[in-house]
Amino acid sequence: MSKKFKRLLVAGGLILAVALQLTGCGKSNEVSSPASPAKPETVNIAFQDIPNDEIVAKVKGLYESELGVKVNFKKFDSGRDVNNAFASNSIDIGLMGSTPAAVGISKGLGYEVFWIHDVIGAAESLAVKNTANINSVKDLKGKKVAVPFSSTAHYSLLNALKLEGVSLADVKILDMQPPDIFAAWQRGDIDAAYVWNPVLGKLLVDGKVITDSGKLAEKGIITADVGVVSKEFAQKYPDIVTKYIKVQQKAYDLYKNNPDEAAEALAKGLNIEKTEALKQTRELIWLSGKEQVSDKYFGSSANKGNLAKVLKATADFLVEQKAIENAPALDTFEKAINPKYIENMLK
Repeated sequence: MSKKFKRLLVAGGLILAVALQLTGCGKSNEVSSPASPAKPETVNIAFQDIPNDEIVAKVKGLYESELGVKVNFKKFDSGRDVNNAFASNSIDIGLMGSTPAAVGISKGLGYEVFWIHDVIGAAESLAVKNTANINSVKDLKGKKVAVPFSSTAHYSLLNALKLEGVSLADVKILDMQPPDIFAAWQRGDIDAAYVWNPVLGKLLVDGKVITDSGKLAEKGIITADVGVVSKEFAQKYPDIVTKYIKVQQKAYDLYKNNPDEAAEALAKGLNIEKTEALKQTRELIWLSGKEQVSDKYFGSSANKGNLAKVLKATADFLVEQKAIENAPALDTFEKAINPKYIENMLK
């Protein structure tokens, strides 16, 4: 090879290298502008021990298979704790009652409601000890009643007292998480408790129910367990959120088509007997995706439904009871419920 030809090759290589840099084809340009990931490495999901679709899906391993990513489950005792986790940015998706959801929206926690796990019926009740001589809500005067504050049970308890004309000053209401309620009940420290299953079922071994959330719903006091998702996470990974909805729909279908198999999953997840699991879950109302986008609940993306009004009414009541300082206007709640992911799942 001649020296002249070698010089031409070197010169050509230099020209090509400069051209690659100018056209953005060099390796350094790829590093400085990486493409956004199609999916996260991990999805952090907050769950609670409630006999609904979430526990069925978790026990059946549907989350990992459908989402296609690692799922990190974090257990919480109440929606108030889930709100705290959202405030610290430690979770992406969570289950909570409609009352803590109304609180979180009022406080601007940066999430949106995108699924209804269940509408609460008799699964959440006001239980009283058999030895407490309590036969009605009015008999709670002078008694100690435990409830997790800022929960659907708390909202229901306050409404039950108001409907019966019982002043809050006449009842000693104690803020306790469900496991603590059971311990206090066993010690004889409380006379009554408004709480949900499975703890409720344990209380009824030596107690009875004097009212429940199903009866209150008939009087317009509606409560539910809802799924909420970080807006930032949902905007970044909308496909993951839609797949999450598909998981819930699969759990719903299993429960409707094979309640015995669903009860087995619930029993395993909640560490209770299968017959008890089936009894408890029948005290909740499960909704399909199609039912949820009706006017009664989410409505559509174009026309929001009654769920926004329920959350607004809940927040207004909590302000009245001095549980929160203020409640935003209805349009804030309408913007905070998003049926888009259910709509995408149904396509």
